[in-house]
Amino acid sequence: MTSILVVDDERSMRDFLMILLEKEGYQVQTVDNGTAALHCLENTGFDLVISDIRMPGIGGLDLLHNIKGSYPHLPVILITAFVSPDDAVSAMKDGAFDYISKPFNLAEIKSIIRSATSRIKTEAPGLSAADGFPGIIGKSQEMIKIFDLIQRVGPTPANVIIYGESGTGKELVAQAIHQHSKVAGQPFVPITCSAIPEDLMESELFGHVKGAFTGAINDKAGLFQLANNGTAFLDEIGELTPIIQTKLLRVLQEREIKPVGSTRIERVNVRIIAATNRVLEEEIIAGRFREDLFYRLAVVPIRMPPLRERKGDVPLLVNHFLHKHSKLLGKEVQEISSYGLQVLMDYDFPGNVRELENIIERGVALENSNIILPESLTLSSYRSEQRNKSETEPLFQAVANKEELFERGLEEVINDLEKRIIYFALEKSNHSKMRAAELLHISFRSLRYKIKKYGIEDN
Repeated sequence: MTSILVVDDERSMRDFLMILLEKEGYQVQTVDNGTAALHCLENTGFDLVISDIRMPGIGGLDLLHNIKGSYPHLPVILITAFVSPDDAVSAMKDGAFDYISKPFNLAEIKSIIRSATSRIKTEAPGLSAADGFPGIIGKSQEMIKIFDLIQRVGPTPANVIIYGESGTGKELVAQAIHQHSKVAGQPFVPITCSAIPEDLMESELFGHVKGAFTGAINDKAGLFQLANNGTAFLDEIGELTPIIQTKLLRVLQEREIKPVGSTRIERVNVRIIAATNRVLEEEIIAGRFREDLFYRLAVVPIRMPPLRERKGDVPLLVNHFLHKHSKLLGKEVQEISSYGLQVLMDYDFPGNVRELENIIERGVALENSNIILPESLTLSSYRSEQRNKSETEPLFQAVANKEELFERGLEEVINDLEKRIIYFALEKSNHSKMRAAELLHISFRSLRYKIKKYGIEDN
């Protein structure tokens, strides 16, 4: 679903554009000033910005200038009630997609928005960047920074350490760095440190010769021999024992290894990319990780954000996984319903991108139609129960004890409960009144009346 940020200091115009755009199927968020707009852009990915020009503080032209400086591919449409040729020329020079004067023709603005959003499909930085980084999908600012880092560090021989929770795509980033390196045609050899028994780790890393230990019936090349002149990816580097850490440090310092049971020193030329879901600085303080090894590994640190910190990428990832698994499973599931997508947008994804792919794969497998409905989405039951419990218990628990009920009266207590429910619906819908009304099964006009009645702030 295409997401649009509307910026206007007039509440009536914000509400009008929200109603218009949501009816057209867009996901809309509104703010009343340029500062709030920039804050939203820092935290959420949007596909289009529609902004008034004349606003207190940061006006539309200044906002446009800021956006183009930080998000050059993000289309911006400017609207104004004060037609000025100079403003129009300035806006177009600064990169505005279009400039519309109020009152505007509905068909015209719909057409302009369609043109702007259709361009997103071919020019959005996340889509084009993702094409150059197989498997890495994203257009949020967090991911754009990672794409940029990969391009800059890839051609260098610098060692890299990638931080991130399980399922965030650390190995995909490691592969992308290798593909952008000068040794892209050489081996990329991954190893998961936690998956190798402690007594076999030295052999797995450095190899062994025949007879080195019981069961060593032949010579065996280790990770560094296999990755010679290429890249070695050490996943879960924080699991290495102190002895192996010491031996690894020697490899980094001397560029040489000695296979287990051998007296022969072998030269190796290997770039190391490490990954961990631990905070290695804390491991150093606790004495579980060598500080000198850390500085050798962490020449360039990269942090992979968890999916809950880049929710703007969820629709893009959903679309990617839908097409991938529809093809693999021989199904014709082409899209997800708006309510199904909202379920995912409200979920924290403890398993990150890997969990999202699993949810979509399962949804495609279970769905009998060509669109995934909410009932085909299976979220982590524990997390879902905890989230539902934390959200609903404070809302629907008694709003008054027996004594208070008789003192305040039934009408006041019911009004209090209704006010809380409206607050809850607005939070669930990201303060979209149209969506909140749908959640509550009441008309938009009724919701507007109740918001005014209870003095609920318009966020």
